[in-house]
Amino acid sequence: MGFVLSALYFVIYYVTPTTLLGPLASLHVELILAVLLLAVSVPGMAKSFTLKTPQSLALLGMSVAVFLSVLIGASWLGGAVYSLLSFIPSIFAYFMVCLHCNTKTKLQILVVMLLFVSLFVIAHGYSDLLRGVPESGPTRPDVPENARITVWDIEHPYLLAMPDGEGGWFYRLRGLGDINDPNDFGQVTVCLIPLMFIFWRKGKKLFNFLCVIVPDCLLLFGIFLTHSRGALLALTATAVVAARRRIGTIPALVLAGLLFISATALNFTGGRDISATAGSDRTGLWGLGLEMLKAHPVFGVGFGDFKDNCGCGHTAHNSILVTAGELGLFGLFFWCLFLFPTLRDALVIASPKMVEEGPPPVPEQSLYPGVERKGEVLDKAEINRLGTLVLLSLTGFLVAGFFLSRAYVLTLFLLGGVVEAVFEMGVRQGMIVPRMAASRVLQFSGALTMLLVLMMYVVVRVLNVAR
Repeated sequence: MGFVLSALYFVIYYVTPTTLLGPLASLHVELILAVLLLAVSVPGMAKSFTLKTPQSLALLGMSVAVFLSVLIGASWLGGAVYSLLSFIPSIFAYFMVCLHCNTKTKLQILVVMLLFVSLFVIAHGYSDLLRGVPESGPTRPDVPENARITVWDIEHPYLLAMPDGEGGWFYRLRGLGDINDPNDFGQVTVCLIPLMFIFWRKGKKLFNFLCVIVPDCLLLFGIFLTHSRGALLALTATAVVAARRRIGTIPALVLAGLLFISATALNFTGGRDISATAGSDRTGLWGLGLEMLKAHPVFGVGFGDFKDNCGCGHTAHNSILVTAGELGLFGLFFWCLFLFPTLRDALVIASPKMVEEGPPPVPEQSLYPGVERKGEVLDKAEINRLGTLVLLSLTGFLVAGFFLSRAYVLTLFLLGGVVEAVFEMGVRQGMIVPRMAASRVLQFSGALTMLLVLMMYVVVRVLNVAR
């Protein structure tokens, strides 16, 4: 029951209640669903590993950071409560995955859910393109100038019109709700491409072609329609990580470079350059993020208030700096406390050296005498394979997140939950050593916090010199 409700919750979150439920969306079905999820999840929470993970402490700390950032940074109690309530639905994903996705089959269903969301957006956006969009973009003479963008968004919710710099327009695929930006939708799709290989079966060529290759080709086409530079860089990085074990680091870099050049030649980015000069506006925003951290080092300027404080109406376009600027070092520490153990556990389950063959499985006792139930048993190779897929997905998310302000989105916490669910499968079968001690995780997370701030400072200085 909990798993079904969780999958439904994720679909509604990504596709939006209005799109799926129509007039029923006014009943706040998503809130009713969340309450039902809590009701069926709380009884099993005490027996689960979920609350024993450092990520649970991290999410509690981030919730406090969100609340205090607005309470102190904006001196607004009502805004602090509202920010906390808007933040909770995203972190909900981590707990739901850890609690209810405890088998490979359930993880596969979760991947199918993400595939449905992505193909739903791709089909609607491409259908809109096929029907024909005006060459003039949203500049319609029959609509008042101050309402043209609003009218365009209503008529073409899956397409973002952008000027091409030569007097014309080009169109970028986007989703709805929290993925209503082409870069955001591209990031989710990049994360999904490696996860599709969870369905790969050795020796089943037709099955693999239909259930893995074809969906991945459709996802790649969707990413192409977003014309997202960040998604292209994330794809390239994912390709390097995926290929290096098979062909070596240098050949993998060469292959990724060739793929990058080919994608650029095919107008993957919609004609926009990828260079320090082309990203000068983004670099300027990064500098503003550092200035915000300097002026408000402890609790930041307030959750979601980066745009209001930068003076230009834009966000940071960097997950590290949006967290540092809005939540300060206090919030960035807890964000790192979520990120560090997630990455560490993903690396462990993806490493053949860190996973051992477990003891023979013990059949589960049935309610009926003399009948044994066969539980799902994964061998070392399968645990490693699942770990590799999740690690590749995280790589895509984080590389794209370096150019996007997507530090608090549901996708990150969902992937974190998947990592810990797979890790726990290995722990249950005696294949993996227990998680890192909490004291060491806290120390490494603190070091990572300082390292990320220093890294962004160096990157901004170097890019400013390059310009």
